[in-house]
Amino acid sequence: MQNSFLSSEELNSIGFKRIGQGVFISRFARFYGIENIEIGNNVRIDDFCILSGAIKLGDYIHISAYTALYGRYGIELQDYSGLSPRCSIFSATDDFTGNNLVGPMINAKFTNVTGGKVLIEKYCQLGANCVVLPGVTIHEGVTVGAMSLVIQNLNGWKIYKGIPAVFYKDRSKKMLDYLK
Repeated sequence: MQNSFLSSEELNSIGFKRIGQGVFISRFARFYGIENIEIGNNVRIDDFCILSGAIKLGDYIHISAYTALYGRYGIELQDYSGLSPRCSIFSATDDFTGNNLVGPMINAKFTNVTGGKVLIEKYCQLGANCVVLPGVTIHEGVTVGAMSLVIQNLNGWKIYKGIPAVFYKDRSKKMLDYLK
């Protein structure tokens, strides 16, 4: 029976910009622009994930099934952060106003793709089906409730939820005691 995760030898032969130790990547995950993807230590990427573009993953990160990271302008997840199933993170967006054409098969001179780096700092967790739009920073210790839309920066050590995501309540820092 075939192991559902790639072996160390397979991981090292793929061509990542950087690959750490203790990494588990599903055989069913897909990567585009692999030479621009950095993966730290103790990272797990589950089935049917798509990682594309300039992506940097820190240590102790879990990316759950069916999650997509579109990193044209960069996406960074710092240590001890995670994405629950079916999250989508976009660092670029098309112009949907009708002033331009939309889509990857259109000549770039007829489109207006804009964006900015998405940064998810340490100890953050996004619930299932969250969507993060370009240029957003989710500061340290934030959790975002399931099915939330993140369109602006989120202040640290708070819980957000909703469409768009809004402050719900403060988040405990007790977890940091485990790292001492």
